[in-house]
Amino acid sequence: MQSGANTPADPLPDPPRVALIVAVYNGQATLRACLDSLLRLDYPAERLEVVCVDNDSTDATPRILASFGERLRVLRESTRGPAAARNCGIRQTRSDVVALTDADCVVDRQWLRHLVAPLRDPGVGIVGGKILSVQPCNAIEAFGERIHDHARALNEITPPYVITMNWAARRAVLERVGLFNEALRRSSDVDCSYRMVDAGYRLAYAPAAVIYHRNERTPWGLMHEGYVHGFHAPVVQQLHAAFLRRVRAERAAAPAAPPPQQTERWSDALLWSLFRFGKRVGRLHASWGRQS
Repeated sequence: MQSGANTPADPLPDPPRVALIVAVYNGQATLRACLDSLLRLDYPAERLEVVCVDNDSTDATPRILASFGERLRVLRESTRGPAAARNCGIRQTRSDVVALTDADCVVDRQWLRHLVAPLRDPGVGIVGGKILSVQPCNAIEAFGERIHDHARALNEITPPYVITMNWAARRAVLERVGLFNEALRRSSDVDCSYRMVDAGYRLAYAPAAVIYHRNERTPWGLMHEGYVHGFHAPVVQQLHAAFLRRVRAERAAAPAAPPPQQTERWSDALLWSLFRFGKRVGRLHASWGRQS
């Protein structure tokens, strides 16, 4: 496994009990590596329950899950969508903290200790960690780190949001603002983040909490990822229209901060154009669907 973030974790005097939930649908290509990394975590075993929710997979996923035996708790959710699968895991566990990652991710051994540490602050609603590409990777996969940039999503974008591939929250807070919206097939993490912020909680970035994601590796895959973003984002924006107007008005009234300095590779402009083209097509498709 990659070791780009082997920063020793601050010792937690009383590590919280964590339900670590992975929702999976037809994940046979990546699932075993994900679960192997979770079972190697440097976290007290007696305070950790690792749960995988099979969202009615039709490939070899059930056989892979069964091969882990008692080391892994397996649940099944027939209602399609990651929101429904994650809610199933949340409802059937009782740990104080809920942590999430995806079946196409591999986690750093110290990941969970770093991820849950900011939750000691009662004002923090959700924590997100750093998302890097699985190595070795090509230029498009490396560019995916720009799309999944939690430093930008949490520290620069208004309102902020946390991506569920590297995500943790206290159960009591999550239940207070509501679980994931099962009507949303995508972007339920953005929806949940907005509800957290609207309820007065801060979203925190934990840069030492690192996971490695299998990013899109082809131009078509990058455009398709943009399409998915563009197609599903309008629904969340409609759900939170009043909240977004208020937040953006507050931002406009505040003193303008200097733009962040970013170093771009020569290929980034081309790759951003592919992603944004897909995003525009997705928005247009969603708009046509609403009008028809």
